[in-house]
Amino acid sequence: MQVNAPSVVLIGGGPRTAGLLERLAANRPELFAGTLQVHVVEPHTPGAGRIWRYEQHPGLMLNSAAADVTMFTDATVQCEGPAIEGPGLADWAAGVLDGSIVDVPELPQELRRQLAALTGSTFPTRQLQSVYLEWFFRRSVAALGPDVTVTVHRDTASAVELEEGEPEPGAESYRVRLAGGAMLRADVVIASLGHTDSLPEPESAAWAGFAARHGAFHAAPSYTTDVDYSPLAAGQDVIVSGMGLAFVDLLVLLMEGRGGRFEELPDGGLRYRPSGAEPRLWAGSRRGVPYHSKITSTLRGDAAGEPAFFTADAVAALLDGPGELDFRAQLWPLIAKDAGYAYYRELFTGYPGRVRIGWQEFAERFSAAQWYSQERQRLVTESVPDAELHLDLERLDHPFAGRVFAGHADAQAAVAAYIGRDLELRTGPDHSETLALFISLLKSYMDLGRLVPSERLNARSQRDVQGWWHGFFSFVDSGPPPRRLREMLAIHRSGLLQFIGPGLEIEAAEYSGRFVARSAQAGITVSAAALIEARLPAPSVARSANPLLRQLHSSGLGTEQQLLTADGTHATGRLLVSAHNELISPVGERRERLFGVGPGTSGWGAGAFARPGTNAAPFRENDALARRILNLLAETNTGQTNSGQAVPQAAAGGGKDQS
Repeated sequence: MQVNAPSVVLIGGGPRTAGLLERLAANRPELFAGTLQVHVVEPHTPGAGRIWRYEQHPGLMLNSAAADVTMFTDATVQCEGPAIEGPGLADWAAGVLDGSIVDVPELPQELRRQLAALTGSTFPTRQLQSVYLEWFFRRSVAALGPDVTVTVHRDTASAVELEEGEPEPGAESYRVRLAGGAMLRADVVIASLGHTDSLPEPESAAWAGFAARHGAFHAAPSYTTDVDYSPLAAGQDVIVSGMGLAFVDLLVLLMEGRGGRFEELPDGGLRYRPSGAEPRLWAGSRRGVPYHSKITSTLRGDAAGEPAFFTADAVAALLDGPGELDFRAQLWPLIAKDAGYAYYRELFTGYPGRVRIGWQEFAERFSAAQWYSQERQRLVTESVPDAELHLDLERLDHPFAGRVFAGHADAQAAVAAYIGRDLELRTGPDHSETLALFISLLKSYMDLGRLVPSERLNARSQRDVQGWWHGFFSFVDSGPPPRRLREMLAIHRSGLLQFIGPGLEIEAAEYSGRFVARSAQAGITVSAAALIEARLPAPSVARSANPLLRQLHSSGLGTEQQLLTADGTHATGRLLVSAHNELISPVGERRERLFGVGPGTSGWGAGAFARPGTNAAPFRENDALARRILNLLAETNTGQTNSGQAVPQAAAGGGKDQS
């Protein structure tokens, strides 16, 4: 490797970085013929990173079936670079078993058992996913070829600094300082940090102080498996705020993780057998119900087609108009209408006995009506006799809106019935219209970033997209495996899980030294000496627990996204990036060689892996960024001096792995 080879530093080594390396390898033959040094800074095993690391509870699962997970950019991905076919998780598992896939370490017997039992419909463990991601990382590194050296630093980055001197505009280089003392020089830096922790928000900080003063327990928002729950005693009442995926993980850790077990019953139900070491949980949230189950049914009617209303042409017509776009007024009605069209197509063509007219007649009248119109409502009422089959997205978003419960028992029965009905709709054989809805919302979620430049949305809409739309999509489409909701009901029947209800409110009562949670709708109030905020922390650059994000903010190399709304300036907490993922300074300067990707940035962000055959957004974004990086490197490949060197290991003060 020549001394002055260009250098790229990727900060964070999770699946997003692995996917970017794969795209660098795929595009390099066309765009960059020279030698190259790549540094990956990641304290955990590269490929998996923190969230998907192997070292977590073996019972934790993906909320995606094995057939719905791939890291490969297939032919459906609309990008300039070449598609590289490869095995998704299910095919990879089969290949490991039959020996056609190599470069996989010797696996523990339990993982071998999981491999043998895995099918496309299996919801795999995160440990198994970790092995797949680590394999993919190694494969991507190998695909870069012998002229590329990839060095993994099992460390964290603490700062990115501009190199001294006055380079030509756009030709700046950087120094990346690591916590262990090493310093890396780079022509291009990519911050791919994934989900990071933040310093507690004022309310959480106040609750933490309250808990410390009164000898209580408080867990601020965090990745669930990183929290120490050992202070929680057997039988202790614990208030849980949040009923999303973090809550599902919490149940695993505090129930099975403490020795409890589930028994299959003859009627297909589950019984939870406590170990006696579990606390008793009181769970509530804004909606009062958990995320919807993932769907295991199959479509029965006409095949799902392409979107009919939220299309490239429809969005282009809006973009041709003056001013900024409003998500709620202009885009959401198109997304909702597509969702309704897909839902009713499956209902009409898959279950003709449940409707009064044919699909063609319904489709013509539906297409002519606005989503929020009396014509559309009248058409559905006349055509679908069972009101329970009418798609009401507002009721879906707020299932208990306007309902006042008769008390504790009524609230318990209502939430349990809601979960049971959700399982019936999403895992039974007779309601595949829910799958059609799922597919449509997923397409819209993935297409939004492709069709709508974020800078064309008004400030209120950018808040809506990052807040309400992401939350609604997650609630409907990104819930847990069905098994987890069956387990939730079993734990509830055992008495170890009680539902507080919707509209959760929490206060810290100084007079008692206990947290108090209540739902006015449910008429339930409970006090406890323990509170868990079961969710990931909101992104925050200024208050990040990650030293690099704070340094980027304080140095002026980057800044938080600020939105000017009717209520004043609103900081989203996200790292501000351009449409090309370049960091933007507080005064609006683009850092052409300093990039940020992932959920903590102002970019659309759409995960790191995806369903095969879906023109997946993260793969499109990875390809575009990889090509941009390679073009930048090609521009400066001549006349460069030492910009790609790493500080010799003797001076680095930290270990590194050569891949």
